[in-house]
Amino acid sequence: MKRLPDTELEVMKALWASGADTPRAALDHALAAFQWSPNTINTYLNRLADKGFVSVRREGKSNRYTPLVSREDYLAFDSRAVLSKLYGSSPRNFVAALAQGGLDRKDVDELRELLDQLSGGDHG
Repeated sequence: MKRLPDTELEVMKALWASGADTPRAALDHALAAFQWSPNTINTYLNRLADKGFVSVRREGKSNRYTPLVSREDYLAFDSRAVLSKLYGSSPRNFVAALAQGGLDRKDVDELRELLDQLSGGDHG
């Protein structure tokens, strides 16, 4: 799997929200805010299909699109890639960088709760 450019990621977000077998018209509607031309959207969809992120099925005069990579799988991959690239694969370094930006008490409590869930313990 490869990290997606922001534009292709926006197309995937629209597909994840729409689900399997999304008609092109629904996809165009979901992406209308970007004001991309139909040819631009075609380019992004073709790239995503070439990368194995999307399947295309012809139906009549239009296409239907299905995401082949789940949102969860992509986010897990992307998070690991960012963690590796920017923080030397260290979650501690990542959280330290977040803390420098200013974590409030609620953020810290949510992180603690998540860590407790992941470790199977309850330290609260």
